[in-house]
Amino acid sequence: MSIPSSAPSEMAFFSSLVRYGSFSATARELDVTTPAISKRLSQMEERLGVQLLIRTTRRISLTPEGEIYLAHARRILADIDDMEQLVTSAVAAPKGLLRVNATLGFGRSNIAPLISQFAKRYPEVQLQLQLTVNPPPLSEDAFDVCIRFGEPPDARVIARRIASNRRLLCAAPAYLAKNGTPQTPHELALHNCVGIRQGDEAYGIWHLTSAKRTETIKVRGSLSTNDGEIAVNWALAGHGILMRAEWDIAKYLRSGRLCQVLENWQTPPADIYAVYPQRHQTAARVRAFVDYVVEAFSIPTSST
Repeated sequence: MSIPSSAPSEMAFFSSLVRYGSFSATARELDVTTPAISKRLSQMEERLGVQLLIRTTRRISLTPEGEIYLAHARRILADIDDMEQLVTSAVAAPKGLLRVNATLGFGRSNIAPLISQFAKRYPEVQLQLQLTVNPPPLSEDAFDVCIRFGEPPDARVIARRIASNRRLLCAAPAYLAKNGTPQTPHELALHNCVGIRQGDEAYGIWHLTSAKRTETIKVRGSLSTNDGEIAVNWALAGHGILMRAEWDIAKYLRSGRLCQVLENWQTPPADIYAVYPQRHQTAARVRAFVDYVVEAFSIPTSST
């Protein structure tokens, strides 16, 4: 099959059609008639020999072939933007599609507001935020920038440290008053611990280090979840001891609603990183976004 000279235009058209969600909305945005949109899509499908969209009276949905076309089209259009910025060497405003991935709780509370601010500063960047329990596989072309905890074990990607972060053990004062405060890591096995099923780490296994000594503890508990915000709320309600990122519980430690446990013991590092493929390191939109996030996290937050 020959590739028409209008292929990038077709890909941009199809990406817009899916983004706006209907023929009429796309027609309004492109300032053409609805029949013109329908005709152009039909011409694309006829040339490709496959159906890309399922049409109904109110909405459109992707066929399996359409999903494949859309994923590749978005990536190719982003690569074209990168190429144009590279060859022109212009200090132009970042533009194009930027796909950001982050974990559920941190993405909702910290990354989503930053994306809102970033979008106002760079209106030519099209932003997509995907929140997942775990970071997507690095081998998949599922994101342009991934905000994650811990440095990824893969040299094929670039990992830029955004902020330092610790995991801390904590519990509500009421729980500690009723059940006692553990003085050694092994005493954790006697307590109810709130479990979080996230990432690749073995569930219910906590690693604690003090000086050169490391203890591995198998903890148990009556409550577990894959959502960190829920786990924090359970700890606040006095259900047990929780291991959670400092960014998520700092305000409760300051207010006294949670108390740190085993302060002299450290958990595995959980610094926050922006991770992106090496091929994106010259993309203006990626550089601008990562710089923006790093700058935002370097500003001290209020203690209130």
